[in-house]
Amino acid sequence: MPQFSPSELESLTAAALQHAGAAEPAALSTARALVAADLQGMASHGVARAPFYCGHILNGRVVGNAVPAITHSRGGAFLVDANNGLAFPACDLAAAESVKRAREFGVSYCAIANSNHFGMAAHHLLPIAAEGMVALAFSNAPAAMPMAGGKRAVFGTNPIAAVFPRRDAPPLSIDLSLSEVAKGKLMVAAREGKPIPLGWALDEHGNPTTDPKAGLKGLMVPMGGTKGAMLALTVELLCAALTGSALSFEADQFYQDRGNQARLGQGFLVIDPGALAGREAFLERVETLVAALLEEEGVRLPGARRMTLLKDLAERGVTIPDELALNLRQLAGLT
Repeated sequence: MPQFSPSELESLTAAALQHAGAAEPAALSTARALVAADLQGMASHGVARAPFYCGHILNGRVVGNAVPAITHSRGGAFLVDANNGLAFPACDLAAAESVKRAREFGVSYCAIANSNHFGMAAHHLLPIAAEGMVALAFSNAPAAMPMAGGKRAVFGTNPIAAVFPRRDAPPLSIDLSLSEVAKGKLMVAAREGKPIPLGWALDEHGNPTTDPKAGLKGLMVPMGGTKGAMLALTVELLCAALTGSALSFEADQFYQDRGNQARLGQGFLVIDPGALAGREAFLERVETLVAALLEEEGVRLPGARRMTLLKDLAERGVTIPDELALNLRQLAGLT
């Protein structure tokens, strides 16, 4: 399998997106986010997504030259319209503006409308944590999970991420989908022809399956059963109702080139610790908790493994499957 330096892989991915019709700023923002996911061991949200994004642009599901804009604003709350473009430029705008407003008002909530798949949720929050802010991110997604007691897909896997800055250490970084696993893992398994463990998904008849393709046609299993479904409902309302965006069951699936414009919603909640008990009090409590957690052997802090991989792979480079590398070169017009 070929190996790329991060900059090489970013350039190739951005070239593929631009060749498909993405504007240069959107292509570069998207490529950076996808490579960052690969560098943190999240291949399901890495450059393997680029061919899907290219297909969406080429088939009009995503507007390649869209420019996000703030369309509504009051104090710490504001709405960014992604204008059916790639999600990453809208998320960049949301994160930067949220930090400014949280500094002014103590707290900020940005709702993003008419957006698309936003990749690894925690990626968007790390620059916010670097500014000393606490942040949470949410997104809805094409329907994949049932309501508690139901058998029809109405909610997406609706990811949640959170970051909590630390004193002289990488932030605590939590990133999870509300299905038992992220749907992207099924997509990777299907592409590689590998089975999935029981308990990840159900087929279209509601039966447990180890076939990722059957799982993609069926249902994802909510994390924690009813509790996961209730959290998915909460995210759905935060992301779709507050933004006027599409509900999960109104958006066509990401893994097909043709379909409607997803019009998904996202949310970024940013809090300045200095507006509450104070930055020093916050950091002291965080470090006291971390010390208590690490007293027990086997405990791993959230995000620690991803940060270790990031440092290692940034030096060694990223290895991707031969088929994916060839596909990216073809999409970039290099073969």
